[in-house]
Amino acid sequence: MLPWTFLSIEQLPSIMEQSPASLIAFPFDESFAVQCEATGNPEPEFKWTKNGQDFDPYQDLRLLTEEDSGTFVIPNNGNLTEFQGIYRCYASNKLGTAMSEEIEFIVPNVPKFPKEKIEPLKVEEGQPVILECSPPKGIPPLQIYWMTIGLRHIEQDERVSVGLNGNLYFSNAVRADSRHDYCCFAAFPRIRTIVQKTAMSVIVTNSTSTRAAYFRSGNANSILERKPSLMSPPGDRTYTHHVKGEELLLECIAEGFPTPKVEWSRVGHGLSDRAVVENHGKILSIEEVQQEDEGKYMCKARNAHGEAVHYFYVTVEEPPKWEVEPKSQLKMIGADVVIRCVVSGKPAPTVAWMVNGHPINEVPAGSRKVYDDRIVIHNARPKDSAVYQCEASNRHGTILANANIMIMNLPPLILTEDGLRYMAVERSWVGMHCNVFSSPPSTVTWSRVDSVGTVEGPHFSMHTNGTLEIHGAVSEDEGEYSCFAQNTEGKSAITATLEVKAPTRIVDLPQDLRVLVGTTAQFSCRAEVDPSFIQDYELIWEKDGIALNESETAGYFVDNEMLQVINVSFRHQGVFTCVARSPVDQDTAVAWLTVLDVPEAPEDVMLAERKERTVKLKWIPGDDHNSTTTEFIIEYEESQWEPGRWKELLRVPGNHHSAVLKLHGHVDYSFRVSAVNEVGKGHASKASERHRTPPAAPDKNPENIKIEGHLPHEMDINWEPLPPIEHNGPGLEYRVSYRLQGTDEDWHEHMVKRHSFVVKNTPTFVPYEVRIQARNHIGWAPEPRTVVGYSGEDFPSAAPDDVAVEVMNSTLVKVSWSHVHKDKLQGHLGGYRVNWWRVRSLLDTRKTHGDKHTLTFPGDRIHAHIPGLRPFSEYSLSVTAFNGRGNGPGSHPVSFKTPEGVPDQAAGFRATDIQKHAVTLTWSPPLEASGVLTGYVLQYQLINSTEEVGPLLSVNITSADASKWLLLDLEPMSRYRFYLRCCTRAGCGPAASEESTTGPEAREWILRPPPPDLPPQAFALSNFSASVTILQMSAGLLGKEQMDSELYVAYMNNSKHILPLFIISDFSDPGTEYTIWLMTKDWLDNSRIYEATWTRAKIKGREVSTYDREGLASIHGSVSNQGWFIGLMCAVALLTLVMLVACFVNRNKGGKYSVKEKEDLHPDVESQGMNDDTFCEYSDNDEKPLRGSQHTLTGDMKGGDSGDSMVDYGDEDAHFNEDGSFIGEYAGRKERSSMEIKGTNQSTA
Repeated sequence: MLPWTFLSIEQLPSIMEQSPASLIAFPFDESFAVQCEATGNPEPEFKWTKNGQDFDPYQDLRLLTEEDSGTFVIPNNGNLTEFQGIYRCYASNKLGTAMSEEIEFIVPNVPKFPKEKIEPLKVEEGQPVILECSPPKGIPPLQIYWMTIGLRHIEQDERVSVGLNGNLYFSNAVRADSRHDYCCFAAFPRIRTIVQKTAMSVIVTNSTSTRAAYFRSGNANSILERKPSLMSPPGDRTYTHHVKGEELLLECIAEGFPTPKVEWSRVGHGLSDRAVVENHGKILSIEEVQQEDEGKYMCKARNAHGEAVHYFYVTVEEPPKWEVEPKSQLKMIGADVVIRCVVSGKPAPTVAWMVNGHPINEVPAGSRKVYDDRIVIHNARPKDSAVYQCEASNRHGTILANANIMIMNLPPLILTEDGLRYMAVERSWVGMHCNVFSSPPSTVTWSRVDSVGTVEGPHFSMHTNGTLEIHGAVSEDEGEYSCFAQNTEGKSAITATLEVKAPTRIVDLPQDLRVLVGTTAQFSCRAEVDPSFIQDYELIWEKDGIALNESETAGYFVDNEMLQVINVSFRHQGVFTCVARSPVDQDTAVAWLTVLDVPEAPEDVMLAERKERTVKLKWIPGDDHNSTTTEFIIEYEESQWEPGRWKELLRVPGNHHSAVLKLHGHVDYSFRVSAVNEVGKGHASKASERHRTPPAAPDKNPENIKIEGHLPHEMDINWEPLPPIEHNGPGLEYRVSYRLQGTDEDWHEHMVKRHSFVVKNTPTFVPYEVRIQARNHIGWAPEPRTVVGYSGEDFPSAAPDDVAVEVMNSTLVKVSWSHVHKDKLQGHLGGYRVNWWRVRSLLDTRKTHGDKHTLTFPGDRIHAHIPGLRPFSEYSLSVTAFNGRGNGPGSHPVSFKTPEGVPDQAAGFRATDIQKHAVTLTWSPPLEASGVLTGYVLQYQLINSTEEVGPLLSVNITSADASKWLLLDLEPMSRYRFYLRCCTRAGCGPAASEESTTGPEAREWILRPPPPDLPPQAFALSNFSASVTILQMSAGLLGKEQMDSELYVAYMNNSKHILPLFIISDFSDPGTEYTIWLMTKDWLDNSRIYEATWTRAKIKGREVSTYDREGLASIHGSVSNQGWFIGLMCAVALLTLVMLVACFVNRNKGGKYSVKEKEDLHPDVESQGMNDDTFCEYSDNDEKPLRGSQHTLTGDMKGGDSGDSMVDYGDEDAHFNEDGSFIGEYAGRKERSSMEIKGTNQSTA
């Protein structure tokens, strides 16, 4: 904001805005504003002149005006012609008057051709014709078109052309020029108007002239020939004046016969590089003509009979322009004032001086003197203050300049606001302003508030307007600065603050993308800004320079620094700009989005150069959608065989837009074209017009002739028939010719319409020559080629000789034989087949003929390898030859024996009778010994939970009959892995493995009798809920050592004695009797502290629990000593026997059970987290065991989680260990699925 003191200073008026020199009233505009805006102090008043006379728009009620403005608006109310004229605006206050340039308001008339009747123009053939247009005047530019009534353009060439004046010229007329509808159309684009002249008629008659000046051509219908002459321009020379910068157009149109050719040259110089010859040589054009293009130009029209010449003298002129434009000045009283006005132009402009809008010679001179290009005022006084005008004009235009001359004395007045804060970007330019108004001019200096002296340095510079410019600002330049202005009348000062900010930089630039139409494009853009601008920073996206508005319809979505273009289409293609903007600067990065799609369908598919069997197909390619067309696919459709079905005919490269198509005869074709690019195949074009070819003989004979013999005395001939489109005409059939190869006998011929033929009564397997030739009603196909084939094959009549077997190893032998003579093959040798079978195992003296095995070896070979034999066995083998008919007789069987091999794994390898320091391992012999067993190798190693494993120890068992082994000196409570290999004289086979954990160290328990004051129920059970029971016990039951141990509760359902599985579960079955034990953690010792029987019953709808206490169990007692346990084991043994009988019967019936499926359906308890060294552990979070007898015991074992059951493994053998507990053993199991209680005097595994 300017200081109020400055606003009170008087100022001369200045024109700030005005209308252009020409203001055209286009008929479709609603109104027309004649503008004139000015400033000054006091506010200026406005005055207008029209055509040099005073004009007051404020008094004309038809015009619209505004207060304090010189602009007035002329409404388009139909009376515009009254306002047509030349206007000038004057802005005046008490100090002077400023004036505008002249403004011409032009009201164009609607151009029209006059209504007239034009007589037909008759002309002899070969004579010149000029049809005049004479267009009406109107607002340029003017465009002329010659067309017919049907709006078809008159074609122009060397003979026919439209001149720059709009006339239509014929250098010589021909009969085809006769027509009655030649129309001239004049178009005025700026007023959106096209007018038409009355149609003209031209009648061209035969030439009858016999003048000697003409030469008669040699044609039968002769035309008199003549030398050229110019129809435009007339005469032999033309003088033209052109304005610099406009287009130079020189035209020569000649007549004559033959049609003359026009040539251009510049006399004395060559044509400019910018010169262009247009309109079939009749126009010479130079864009933006310059002074150096002046000169003499010549056009020459010539033909065989002479030439005509015309010269153009070109002068380039220029409207007035400023060399030195008058400038406004503020001068102190008594100073000399010089106002300069220097102009140039061609012709030389006339310069006129004015003061306050009046001619200078009408204003008192005073101390003012006027020279050609300047005004000088000596010892200027305040009364010399005025607006001086300099106006220069020539025939090409007028220019005007106002210069405000103020004569006054004034102390410095700093117009720039005090206390401004400037922000600059590091390493950029910044200017701090100090605009001073004073007279005489003030001296301006800058300094930093925190330093003494003026600002100095290589990157500081002062401008005459008081601005301090800092180049490459750095953070050290931050701070407060002062500007001082001083002249003879006084001084003034202001301060300004500079802050230097880090530049805004885009660090993650968006990348150019090429995406398929309909997909999603994603741009990313990330920028770094000065930390102080984090809240003021913005990142915006632009497309093609226009900011994007995020909307679902437009398909743009902005997410932080990500721009997504959804469902991309071609309207999204373009340049995307990421703009990172802070209050002081911005950075931009651009990326191009290219949208890809299959090409558009070609257009204008046309047939050309039609011949009997070929046609040329042309087309115009469609848009390739930003992926270069790689090829075009031409398809055809014919109307006889498969109408409506399009088939591919030809592919041509993508840069070809036509193709010559070879066609078949007697076909009615239609064609279409589709384009292919990297995206895929585009839509096909519209179908072309139909093209029918005449019938012809077949072009080719059948191919893929096959000669086979399915029976010994027949020969089957088959071939691939000609497709219907290759018939080339009606009545297609085939001639089959054949004869024995190598003989001169006549060909046997047969005509058939099918594509096969059988020759009867042929010798077995002899060569024949065969020919197949096609024919239709028009004629025969070319001579066919001869194919050799054989008649029918028979079975080979001999077997291979010299069959020998070489044993390579225990499972592989090599067989060799001799060839079967070709006379015995009776056909093409297919190869040999080796048949073998196992006679017996060498471990068994009985011979049993095993399954027969066959390997086929194609081709003529005499040896083969037979793999996959069983070691230590006796085999028989034979070899036979085969051909296309089948196998021949087999050779005499050859016997051989395979040596011993390594045996399979031992069966049923198990760890049993697990003790603290010993484990008993049991096994059965391997199913396949592959020889005579010599013994076993037993290995084992420690594999506790640590990553390291113990050393691998070995035991050699030399007894082949051994089936178990006791390992001693093992670590207690440790896990081992055991390996067992069976051995023969050939070596040891693969190992069977098993893992097991040894038992713990025994613990001594000291139990005290209960103290006398112990309550009668030291061990109590009570219901908590339908499935939870509370167990309570007295601490007096245990000694100190037992109080330090972890105690567990186990139970057994007494009504189900099939499995003594003691686990924590729910007691939710009413009426069920349970046996309860209290045990220590080391459950393998079977040490029980307490035993009781507990029953849950329902009495009168209410569940109650009762139990019988047996007191403390002996620490030396054993489960196996209990009567119930012995009874249970007997029941289990009986049940097992019944199950074995059932399994045996079921196997004989073919019924089988999948152990693997049972495992998948019923995973064992141990696999769900139970360890071998824990019993019934349960925890909600960390698998720690329950402690103490006062904790709530909840059952988590579901009904389907049984660890072992004969129901689940009914197909397996059932085994019992020494204490009668059941172990479900089956192939492949690595861990026990049952959990058992170990007695004090025995071990269980």
